[in-house]
Amino acid sequence: MLFGETCTILKQKPRWNRIKLDNDGQEGWIDAKMLAPMTEEEYTSYSKAYASAAMVSFPMVFAVSENNQQTIPLTAGTRLTNYQDGRFEILGVPFRIDASMVITQPIELNEQNLLQTVRFFLNIPYLWGGKNAMGMDCSGFTQIIMSLFGKRLLRNASEQATRGTARADVTQVKAGDLVFFNHEGLNDGAANPQKITHVGIAIDSTRVIHCSGRVKVEKLDSTGIYNIEQGGYSHHLASIIDSESLL
Repeated sequence: MLFGETCTILKQKPRWNRIKLDNDGQEGWIDAKMLAPMTEEEYTSYSKAYASAAMVSFPMVFAVSENNQQTIPLTAGTRLTNYQDGRFEILGVPFRIDASMVITQPIELNEQNLLQTVRFFLNIPYLWGGKNAMGMDCSGFTQIIMSLFGKRLLRNASEQATRGTARADVTQVKAGDLVFFNHEGLNDGAANPQKITHVGIAIDSTRVIHCSGRVKVEKLDSTGIYNIEQGGYSHHLASIIDSESLL
């Protein structure tokens, strides 16, 4: 969960709350201290501002509270409501932030812009369930990166594969297309074409950037991802989604 995201509390315990994220519908438990309650009026106003808010575009940047001068770390994809000229406000608290680390509108999705953006994310370590600079899983990486280009994805790879229009084959791939895989370790047994287990973002028809162990660029072809270090294929190609068909 990123700073500033909203959610609904489904169940409460003395310390823990079970929540459902408004952004992608994911559910889970969170320490109650991490949540700030909102009135219905605050929520309605905030939701409108959040939908068109500026976004942090670098893996990590620090904002400074103008109330007490304390810093808070913000990661890529974090939305900044009421942003203007390096300042934003959330629930009445004003903050300062480096304006060069913020985008006020989605980046145009093309190969050059994709490479310029993802190079700062290289070698972020894999962390199951993660979607920030401290650690990312494969679908957390794609969800955050694609949000910078104005594309809203669901959270898990299998969910992300259900949206958009499929490409016929890898030769038609364009920069920004989502590439899905259904099996890891091709020597482990037969791939299950119904089970999507991994996702990456195509740079072109021969390269994919993805998070497996760490964020990295590897060779892509009609079989899947070829891992030079292992001397073989690590992921089996299942499907490709045209990024232009994603909302």
